[in-house]
Amino acid sequence: MPDIAPALHSRLTGINLRGLVAAVPAQTEDADVLTEKWGYDNAHKVAAATGIQTRHLAPAGMTACDLGQAAAAKLLEGLQWTADSVDLLVVVTQTPDYPLPGNAPLLQHRLGLRHGCGTLDVTSGCSGFVDGLWVTASLLASSNGRRALLVVGDTTSQFVPPQDHNTRPLFGDAVCAIALERGSEDETFLGVVPGVDGSGAPYLTVRDGAARHPVADACFGHLFMDGPQVFAFTLRQVPKNIAAAMQLAGWKNEDVDYLLLHQANETMMRHLATKSGFSDQQMVLALGDFGNTSSASIPLAIASALAGPAVEARAPLNLLMSGFGVGWRWASAVWRTEPLQYCQVLLVDPVAAQP
Repeated sequence: MPDIAPALHSRLTGINLRGLVAAVPAQTEDADVLTEKWGYDNAHKVAAATGIQTRHLAPAGMTACDLGQAAAAKLLEGLQWTADSVDLLVVVTQTPDYPLPGNAPLLQHRLGLRHGCGTLDVTSGCSGFVDGLWVTASLLASSNGRRALLVVGDTTSQFVPPQDHNTRPLFGDAVCAIALERGSEDETFLGVVPGVDGSGAPYLTVRDGAARHPVADACFGHLFMDGPQVFAFTLRQVPKNIAAAMQLAGWKNEDVDYLLLHQANETMMRHLATKSGFSDQQMVLALGDFGNTSSASIPLAIASALAGPAVEARAPLNLLMSGFGVGWRWASAVWRTEPLQYCQVLLVDPVAAQP
C-alpha cells in the first residue's frame, strides 16, 4: 500500500447516506437507432468496445435543473423529509441552466427550501460525485446542520454533435439527488482522497471560443476527447488513488460490498478492478443502459444496484467509489454508511420536467 501521508485526505465520522434518486430522461437512443443513421459497423463498434448499448438523452428544453428538481422532489417525498428540514443544498454540474446564477439557488426556490438553507454550486465532471460528497459532508460536519441534499449531474449530450461517430454513442444525460444526514454513529465514516494533474485538461474538454488549444481545435466548440490519453491517464493514476483510500479506511478488499467506478468504459473499468484486486461480483456495471453520465454515473450505479427490494439488503454498507476524468482530476472515497431508506431510478418526460 502507498503512503498517503503527503496527499490531502479527509476522514469524517457520522455522515450517512439516507436515500438516492437518479433522474434520467425518458427519451432513449441505442445502437440500433444509430444503425439507421450511420450503418451497422459505425453504430456498433463503439458499443462493442465500451459496453454502452443505450443512453437517455434530454430533449430540447429539458435542463440539468429540471432533472435535479424531479430527482430531489421525489427523494424528499420518499424519505418523508419536509422542505424546511433541509439545511444544505450542494449542486455539482458542468451544464448549468445559465452562466449565472448557478443551479443551486434555482433549485432552492423550486423545491421550496427555506431561506436559511446553505447553498453552493460546484463545477466538476467525472470526479464530481466524490467531490460533491466531500464538500457536502465536510460542511455538515463543520456546521450545526443535520440534513443535506447533494444534486449531481449533467446534460452532456448538448455538447456532442449529432454526427460525431466517436462521442455520440458514449454520453447520456442524468442528474441524481442524494440525501445525507449527520448522526451520532461513530462507526460510520466517509474518507476521501483527491488528486489532480491539470496538464491533461486539453485531452477532454469543451471549447467555447474564449481560448484555443492545438489538441482541441479539431473539434472546436464541441466536446473533444482523446480516448487513448484518457485510458492511459486512468490506469496510471486511479489504482494508486484507490489503494490510498483503502488504506485510509483500514479495509481489505473483501471488506468492500460495492466497487463503484466512474461509468465510462467497461473495458477500462474491468482493467481497474483487476489491477486493484477486486472481483466482478463487487463491481457495479450500469453504463450499458445509461452510458457515460459524467458526475451522475456513480450515484446512478448505486441506484441501479440498490433500488427496490435491495435497499435494505445489507446493513451497514461499505462503499468504495472512484471518479476520474475531465481536468485530469480523480478522487476516491470509502464510505461506511447505514443502509439506504429510499432508492429509485426515475424516468422524466418533458412535461414532468417543466418548472
